[in-house]
Amino acid sequence: MAIQAKKEFKKVVLAYSGGLDTSAIIPWLIETYNCEVIAFAADVGQGDEELIGLREKALATGASECYIVDLKEEFVADYIYPTITTGAVYEGEYLLGTSMARPIIAKAQVEIALRVGADALCHGCTGKGNDQVRFEGTFAALAPELAVIAPWREWDMVSREDLLDYLAERNIECSASLTKIYSRDANAWHISHEGGELEDPWCEPTKGIWTLTVDPEDAPNKPERVQLSFEEGKLTKVNGESLTPYGVLMALNKIAAAHGVGRIDIVENRLVGMKSRGCYETPGGTVMMKAYKALECLVLDKASLKYREQIGLEYSHVMYDGRWFTALNDALLAGAASFAEKVTGEIVVKLYKGQATVTQRKSPNSLYSEDFATFGADDVYDQGHAEGFIRLYSLSSRIEAMNKKGLALKNTGIE
Repeated sequence: MAIQAKKEFKKVVLAYSGGLDTSAIIPWLIETYNCEVIAFAADVGQGDEELIGLREKALATGASECYIVDLKEEFVADYIYPTITTGAVYEGEYLLGTSMARPIIAKAQVEIALRVGADALCHGCTGKGNDQVRFEGTFAALAPELAVIAPWREWDMVSREDLLDYLAERNIECSASLTKIYSRDANAWHISHEGGELEDPWCEPTKGIWTLTVDPEDAPNKPERVQLSFEEGKLTKVNGESLTPYGVLMALNKIAAAHGVGRIDIVENRLVGMKSRGCYETPGGTVMMKAYKALECLVLDKASLKYREQIGLEYSHVMYDGRWFTALNDALLAGAASFAEKVTGEIVVKLYKGQATVTQRKSPNSLYSEDFATFGADDVYDQGHAEGFIRLYSLSSRIEAMNKKGLALKNTGIE
């Protein structure tokens, strides 16, 4: 780091949010590296309130320009939908909301940097978190020739107080204050909450934590049903209405949030080795994942579904660990996409008091046959055939048991 700090850069593109950290980073870059700073912000559905006035704020802080790129549709269609087809859920609960947004944001940042002739990229990720790996993994894959500046690994500021003092000394206005309790990250898929009382895993989250979903205890006493239509793994309609990928997600977020669906409170393993506790709200995504998996169970045979589940487990770590732009990522997505070709049909999900329950399903590719599955009389399945199947299926266990008991194999039907 000391060697890099002595270098002067001509032009740096900063991943900019307008928050306290990146507001301080702009003047720090100018003072430390004697460079021009170009701010870049990605609209991935975090909400207009985070984007209004962002360009003006960046310029007032010292940036020469601020690019705000609308990535909402691309984010849902090309990053969220493919991840859904893998069935990826990190450590059994986390639907990877922050993880999925990082590769598209970092990719767009690289594209801006190459377009304006920058010689360095900068991010505001801390040295304790996963995001530094996700951003820099993308930088390495797409533009290894560009230097990377990570201020939190270089400067001597260690707290919000330090950052506020730094800005005050330079007469730079900032809306942030010491009263901020939680660290939040939002996009079209979810919002995450960390900090405050959540740093104690024994402390139950207060109502002030949650910002997107209704408390399940306060949700309507009457359930609501929503019908989803899938075509080859892609969710195309909500209650019969055709929508874009982003439109589908927004519609489901609104419907599911009203019923308190999509809340989780977990302690997870960060890539850097430490554990962290976070609360996540993913209302529409929870409904989509439930529906997709229910349709998969209808159209995939046992061996295929087992393998797809293995893909999902592996892919949850690929996505969480920031390895989107890798050969392994491409291979896993290709495998999941081949199974997704069969995922066409209709699903009905009942939403009630924080729960999303699949109640109806149908597909032209269904492998379910009432003729075979019925508990009533049928003329398509001879139950007597099961005996031979079971003898062959359990043959190795039978032989092992005979050996242990010292019994001869003759007259057992095995010889």
